[in-house]
Amino acid sequence: MSKAQARPQPRPGVLDIEAYSPGKSVASGGGKVHKLSSNESPLGPSPLAVEAFKQAAASLERYPDGSATMLREALANRYGLRAENIVCGAGSDELLSLLAQAYLKDGDEALYSAHGFLVYPIVIKANGAKAVTAPERHLTADVSAMLSRLSDRTKIVFLANPNNPTGTYLPIDEVRRLHAELPKQTLLVLDAAYAEYVRRNDYEAGVELVSSFDNVVMLRTFSKIHGLAALRIGWAYCPPEVADALNRIRGAFNVSSAAMAAARAALGDQAHVERAFQHNSKWIAHLREEIERIGFKATPSVGNFLLVHFPPGEAPEADEFLSARGLVLRRMEVYHLPDALRLSVGSEEANLALLAALGEFAQRPRVAHG
Repeated sequence: MSKAQARPQPRPGVLDIEAYSPGKSVASGGGKVHKLSSNESPLGPSPLAVEAFKQAAASLERYPDGSATMLREALANRYGLRAENIVCGAGSDELLSLLAQAYLKDGDEALYSAHGFLVYPIVIKANGAKAVTAPERHLTADVSAMLSRLSDRTKIVFLANPNNPTGTYLPIDEVRRLHAELPKQTLLVLDAAYAEYVRRNDYEAGVELVSSFDNVVMLRTFSKIHGLAALRIGWAYCPPEVADALNRIRGAFNVSSAAMAAARAALGDQAHVERAFQHNSKWIAHLREEIERIGFKATPSVGNFLLVHFPPGEAPEADEFLSARGLVLRRMEVYHLPDALRLSVGSEEANLALLAALGEFAQRPRVAHG
């Protein structure tokens, strides 16, 4: 027996998983840094949420409510849901992991679109299943392509709607078409992390589908428009049987008291949410217009970020150029989009600095890329 075989070994396939690569936080240049790499809210959290977080510090010796009762009731009241069908988690990432753990086994398959969230293949492969991708059309999930890749082994279909990193979305009629063609035993997971930014007549986050069928789950998060990314708190709206399964395998105290208190307070401050929405609505349109005026393409987005496209080979150069000026964007090689950078909508100062720097980059002496 070799030394490698003599030590504990992870289950087959674990070491083949490409670890999640988060957006960087550090710029190469000196001076002020504008982090625009992680789709965080430039307005930060509600002051009410901050105060609730501070007050929770007085009881750090106490275990949190393992059932997240008050938060689930607050969510139910806010969105008109059944509290018993809500499961809270340490970010929607944990809920993705729990769903894969509960519904995937060795030999199963799970499906997602080609440029879907990086966590999907990680949780699929971690549970011994095969990750299957479907090509997109115009950087948007293609329902026909997804349906063509279903098999009798497909147990979960993950759909980020809106999608990160493209910012595109599927109208609810297309989501319904996808669901209607799924086998009854296949779970459709609607990842609606950016739902609060979308106010289109043809968009729905998924509540109605969850309420009507046994094989749909909707995921939401407090990390984006609510500005609570540091606290890691998300929630799932599930059919009763799915909620029961998740509650059986989640950690007994998987969400902290401080996170739950801040989340409840954030739900109660809809004025702050509206300010965040209006800021994003203004700047997402202005940024795209100006980026295209400068000479680069930006995919139309309904999220709080833009996918900016550069001529072949120039995205890494653009990233270095911007980083040297304190502007941190997200490289897209891991999403198989090597000629793009993802830009989070930032503060007014950050957005104007970004546009100025992109203008400088567009005017630089060109280097041939072969």
